[in-house]
Amino acid sequence: MNIKFSERVSKLKASEIRELLKLTEEPEIISFAGGLPAPELFPKEKMEEIAAKVVREEGEAALQYGSTEGIPALRKIIAEQRLTAAGIKNPNKDEIMLTSGSQQGIEFSAKIFVNEGDVIICESPSYLGAINAFKSYQPKFVEVPMDDDGLIVEELEKAIKENPNAKMIYTIPDFQNPTGKRLPAERRKKVAELAAKYEIPVIEDAPYGELLYEGEKIPSIKSFDEAGYVVYLGTFSKTFCPGLRLGWVYATDEILQKYIIVKQGVDLQTSSFDQRLAAAFMSKYDLNQHIAEINKVYKKRRELMFDSMDKYFPTGVEYTRPQGGLFLWVTLKEGVDAAELMKEALAEKVAFVPGGAFYPNGGNKNHFRLNFSNMTEDKIVEGIKRLGNVLKKYY
Repeated sequence: MNIKFSERVSKLKASEIRELLKLTEEPEIISFAGGLPAPELFPKEKMEEIAAKVVREEGEAALQYGSTEGIPALRKIIAEQRLTAAGIKNPNKDEIMLTSGSQQGIEFSAKIFVNEGDVIICESPSYLGAINAFKSYQPKFVEVPMDDDGLIVEELEKAIKENPNAKMIYTIPDFQNPTGKRLPAERRKKVAELAAKYEIPVIEDAPYGELLYEGEKIPSIKSFDEAGYVVYLGTFSKTFCPGLRLGWVYATDEILQKYIIVKQGVDLQTSSFDQRLAAAFMSKYDLNQHIAEINKVYKKRRELMFDSMDKYFPTGVEYTRPQGGLFLWVTLKEGVDAAELMKEALAEKVAFVPGGAFYPNGGNKNHFRLNFSNMTEDKIVEGIKRLGNVLKKYY
């Protein structure tokens, strides 16, 4: 076929994570690749009850079109429960728009703020799904280094000064994907101040903040935002049911109106039925209790992965020890290509995500990401043991 695709689409490549997930659907594969919650922890029985109730009592509205912003009941719950938990004072439900997962909010952000050739400033490394979403708008990426506490704010300000055509800053301050690093409160406050000083929007991607296994919660960057330059992206995918595809944008009205217009041109609205399911569930049950229950399981799996890596990985392999989230980040010695290592690991029926794709400008191939939430305890031990045997060939 001789089809002329747009230049935008012609330059896109398939998501490395999505392609890996296809490989890992085989039941014999022990997969640490995706960022999947544990399916056995989904509140299936409660959702069955809630679904019947929604159809019975709200069926006509639940199966009908709705407003682009989302149903008021769910926006009110998000404001009062989730945004308050993020340290945001007096959040306004009218400054919330529901999205089809926070991934949609990420993609919309580039569409709203970025023209071809503009600069997006992000952490190095950064979330692969965001990088892929941004690439269709043909930006340039400026990567800002991190230390053990995440984004280095002095380097961020330097990047802003050196790139006057920077249109937005993308950051994941809580248990960052892929590294698991966490930004301290004083740095978050400084990021909000830099946004106001240089009049540049900050996209705060916050899917992992409530997956906290030790230590205290840290207020969001948005909580320090007095000038309105921070756009907060939230989601129920990591704490509730990812299949509902429910996320949200929280921003000042001037900015939010742009997101609403963009969403109207993409899918009109997020599923009426799924929104009402979530609202009904959270009106009857305590989501905080559910989060506490899954956090107990994830903490145990995280600690088991740490113990197994300490036992089976060769000396010289380094890895982060995050206090929460879903991921840890492995650093190999220079010269080892994790993508090549992945081929050997798959032969041993174990999978991870090679780290090179998390760097938008390439390089840094001696890293990979591991997820600890999705596999059962016995598979974590066995998978890390297999992976350790593969790594020993290089050390």
